Amino acid sequence: MAALPVMAMALMLALPALGQTAALNGMDAVSLRDSGRVVGGRANIVTHWRGAVWHFTNEANRQAFESNPRAYAPALGGFCAVAMAEGRKLKGDPAQFVIVDQRVFLTHDAAARARMQADPQGIAARAIASWKRIGR
Repeated sequence: MAALPVMAMALMLALPALGQTAALNGMDAVSLRDSGRVVGGRANIVTHWRGAVWHFTNEANRQAFESNPRAYAPALGGFCAVAMAEGRKLKGDPAQFVIVDQRVFLTHDAAARARMQADPQGIAARAIASWKRIGR
């Protein structure tokens, strides 16, 4: 009978917590930053951070994220950097990202991504300043 509670506990730990969403739509945050590629994470390689379930393609990426999640999580809480630079909060799309100074900045579509690529430092600076005023 002791095996049943242990199995139940293992199952509970393996399942995402209720109310938690998949960060980056299930994409691997480490692959975004380190390889510049959008790669889907696996359902069985996850961690929980800041109310979300983060998926990874392999155990090494999960461990890298867990060792320093702020280095891999998108800046601005995952909101679009271009919209934030304009003082608006708009959800970012993990497939539309730009890396600035080793930070992943999401944008909401291809047009916003192109704008960010044209002035990455300027938009990032304005977005961060706006995030400090209206964000979080």
